[in-house]
Amino acid sequence: MSSATNFNPHCLFLPLFLVLAATATTTTTRNTFLPRPRVGYYGSACWNVESIVRSVVQSNYFTNPANAPGILRMHFHDCFVRGCDGSILLEGPNSERTAIPNQSLRGFNVIEEAKTQLEIACPRTVSCADILALAARDFVVLTGGPWWPVPLGRLDGRISLASNVDLPEPTDSVAVQKQRFAAKNLNTQDLVVLAAGHTIGTVGCGVFRNRFFNYNNTGSPDPTINPSFVPQIQSQCPLNGNAATRVALDMGSEGQFDTSYLNNLRFGRGVLESDQVLWSDPETRFIVERLLGLRFPFLLFGPEFARSMYKMSLTEVKTGFDGEIRRVCSAIN
Repeated sequence: MSSATNFNPHCLFLPLFLVLAATATTTTTRNTFLPRPRVGYYGSACWNVESIVRSVVQSNYFTNPANAPGILRMHFHDCFVRGCDGSILLEGPNSERTAIPNQSLRGFNVIEEAKTQLEIACPRTVSCADILALAARDFVVLTGGPWWPVPLGRLDGRISLASNVDLPEPTDSVAVQKQRFAAKNLNTQDLVVLAAGHTIGTVGCGVFRNRFFNYNNTGSPDPTINPSFVPQIQSQCPLNGNAATRVALDMGSEGQFDTSYLNNLRFGRGVLESDQVLWSDPETRFIVERLLGLRFPFLLFGPEFARSMYKMSLTEVKTGFDGEIRRVCSAIN
């Protein structure tokens, strides 16, 4: 994959003839004959879509900064199940939201608030899937992370089933993680960079606690954990303590988008097994080292994260009769 020095968002935009075609069109409706998703898809049909979403994101971030990792995680979970179609937002007794990995998701109210405002400004125009993609980007920016152009024009899916939820798990080996990401047309560098989104956010003790007490029924902690890190986590997540207690995925820097998470892997301080194994595997370790500036050619984490997020946001999008523009994000029309 190209390094950060070669990252150029403009190369991701439309060919010149498509841009000229768009500017030559004076209609107030979307240019539906042009490909989508694409940057600037809504045009004059909803010229202020990004500013509306950004305003809602900002107010909710300052009210509760935990919305940032919450929405980022939600976008990831959405894209990995039936593509980036907003199916994670649908409510129902057997919807994706009811699956165990999704029961701790937060921030649904943020997407609904943005949708309500957009329905006033641009009725029946902006999809919930697009709102989620924009909100994830804007929350990352507020934590000190990169900005990237978000292609728009996704349609909302009509199917949301808990039985379809098959997400990367906290005990996955590198080999399994590679398979899961490859299935979404994401490569090994995307895997490492997107996993480093754990630079912000927390995780419940019940998800990983055995790793620090009884790893694989050995009666001892995972030997890859730094010995000095074990008592720190054990004190926060006692063996018989509340499984819902949350601890930082990036100790000491949980609210700031930076390379601290990657550096923690280097010193055996990864909270999740699926994270720490990225340092044990030679291929993924080399990528981590490049992101930390320890190996040539260097990679800059911010631009690389932006590139991988752009790529992920185009996973299996709905653009035809398989989708719709929902009136509310929690229910199909």
